[in-house]
Amino acid sequence: MSNKKRNIRRNNIIHLVLSIAIIAVLNIIGSFVFTRFDLTSEKRYTLSDATRRMLRELDDIVYLKVYLEGEFPASFKRLRNSTREMLDEFRAYSSNVQYEFINPSAGGNMSERAALFEELVREGLNPTDLYVTTSEGRKQQTIFPGAIVSYKNRKLPLHILASQPGSQPEAALNQSIQNLEYNISSVIHKLTNQNRAKIAFIEGHGELTDIELAGATKALEEYYSIERVKIDGQISSLTQRTVIDSLNVRIKNKYEAIVIAKPMHPFEEKDKFIIDQFIMHGGKVLWFVDPVFATMDSLQNSDQTVGVVNDINISDQLFRYGARLNSNLIMDLQAIPIPIVTGMTGGEPQTNFLPWYFFPLLTPAGNHPIVNNIDAVMGHFSSSVDMIETNNVKKTVLLSSSQYSRVVNTPVLISLEILKQEPEPLLYQQSYQPVAVLLEGEFESLFRNRIPPKIADDHSIGFIEESEKTMMLVVADGDIIRNQIHLSQKQPLPLGFDQFTRRQFGNNEFLLNAMNYMCDETGIISVRSREIKLRLLDGPRISKAKLFWQSFNIFAPITIVILFGIMLNYIRKRRNTRLPELR
Repeated sequence: MSNKKRNIRRNNIIHLVLSIAIIAVLNIIGSFVFTRFDLTSEKRYTLSDATRRMLRELDDIVYLKVYLEGEFPASFKRLRNSTREMLDEFRAYSSNVQYEFINPSAGGNMSERAALFEELVREGLNPTDLYVTTSEGRKQQTIFPGAIVSYKNRKLPLHILASQPGSQPEAALNQSIQNLEYNISSVIHKLTNQNRAKIAFIEGHGELTDIELAGATKALEEYYSIERVKIDGQISSLTQRTVIDSLNVRIKNKYEAIVIAKPMHPFEEKDKFIIDQFIMHGGKVLWFVDPVFATMDSLQNSDQTVGVVNDINISDQLFRYGARLNSNLIMDLQAIPIPIVTGMTGGEPQTNFLPWYFFPLLTPAGNHPIVNNIDAVMGHFSSSVDMIETNNVKKTVLLSSSQYSRVVNTPVLISLEILKQEPEPLLYQQSYQPVAVLLEGEFESLFRNRIPPKIADDHSIGFIEESEKTMMLVVADGDIIRNQIHLSQKQPLPLGFDQFTRRQFGNNEFLLNAMNYMCDETGIISVRSREIKLRLLDGPRISKAKLFWQSFNIFAPITIVILFGIMLNYIRKRRNTRLPELR
C-alpha cells in the first residue's frame, strides 16, 4: 500500500514538472514567434495586412493622448474600452505605438479646465456634451471623444466618435467602433507618409474656382501634393517623356490622379486626347460633371428658371469608358431644406426651411469601402448615370437617390412654386437613381482607329489603344466637390457643410475615400469595408419580460439546488437499502 502511494506521488511530481517545463518552453518560443488567435466570427480583433505592414515600418514613437476617460454612460464606456483594445492590438505589432487615456475634466480649477478645452479645440478636437447620472444627481459633462496623435514634431487630431446626423446613438457608436482601425491607421499614415502622390486639378474649361475648391483642397492636402494644371493642348501637361533612342520613348504620368471639377466650357479634342492618354498610361480621373445647367442664382430674381443641357463635349469619351451622363435632373423627396420666405409678420419676412426636391440627399449604395458608413452626400441639381456594357471594366454604383425619387428630362422648368404644394408620392417611383459610379479595369481609348497613322505611329507621342489596369470615378453632379462660401464673411466653408441647416454632410469623406481608394497603395482604405455586428439586447422585449426573468434568476437556482439535494438524498437511501442484500 505504501509503495502504491509513493508511485502515485512520484507520478504527480513528474506530471507537475513536465507541465511547468512545457509552459516554460512555450513561453520561450512565444517570445520569438509572434502569433494571436481571434475567435470572433467577424474577426474584429484581427488587424488588416495593410495596418500590420504600416505598424512594422514605424521608425519612431507614435504617441496618442486619448481624451476618453471619466464618468461615462455604458455606451461611451464601450467605446472607450473598444478604443483601448484596438490600441493594444496596434501596440502588439509595434512597440512604437504608445498611448495614455486622459480625463480632461479631472483636476485643476475651472479656468485651467477651460484653458485645456480651448487648447483641444485649437488642436482640432470637437467637444460633445453628455448628461451623466451620478450620486450627486444628473449633470452635464463636456467630453472630447478623440485623441491627439504625435509623431516626431507633428501632431494631428483623431476623431473617434462618428458624426452621423439623424442616426440613432447606438448606431453612431457602433459605426465609431467599426471604423476604429481605419481612423487610427489613417491618422498614423498621414503623420508618417513621406512620399506624397501628386494630384492635379484641371483648369481652363470653366471649372470651379480656387475658393470653391478650398474645402476639397484642404482635405486632400493632408495626404497628397496638390497642383493646378491648364492642359491647353500641351501633350506634356500631364505626362513626361524620356527619350531613350529614336525608336524608344519612355512615357510616365506626372500625376497619380486628376480631378475635373464642374467644367462649364467644351473640351477641345486635343485636351480630350491628352486626358485619354493619361488614362491609358494608368492615370486615374475623378469626373465631377453637370450634364444639365441649372443654378439657384436665377431663382433670386424670379420664381422660376429652366435647366438646359450642358454640352461640354465629353459624352463620347465617357461613353467609350462605360458611363453615360443623362440630360435630366433628379427630384427627390429626401432632399436638403432651403430657406424660403413664406410670409410677413409685422413687416418682417418670415423664413421657413422647406425641402428643395432638386437638392437630393444622396445615400451610399452598398458597403463599398468608399461609401461604407459615411453620411448622406449633399447634391445640387444632380443627374443620373447609366452604365454602358464594356469589356474588362467593372462598374460599381456608389451614390444614388432615395426610394422616393423621379427624373425629369431637359428642358426642365425649375420653379419655387412646387414648395407650396404637397408632393404626389405616386410621381416619385423612380427609385435609387445612380449618381456616382466607379469604373475599374482596362479602358479602350476614345481615339482608337480615329487618328491618322502619322500620329499613331509617332514614338514621341506614344499613343496607346488600351489602358493599363486603372480606375475612374464618374459623378453626375459637379457641386458635390464645391464648398459653400460664407454669406457675410465671404470665406470658404468646409466641404459638405451647409450653412443654412448647420449640418455636415458626407461630401468631404466621400471625396477623400474615393481618392484614397484609387491612389493609396497601402490598402488601408479596404479596412472600411469591415463590418462589426452590434449584438444589442431587444429593449422593448426586455421591458415586457423583465419581471419574468428577475423571478427566474432568483428562484431557478434555489429550485435547482433543492432538486439536486432531493436527488442525492434519494440515491443515498437506495444505496443504503441495497447494501445488506449485497452482504
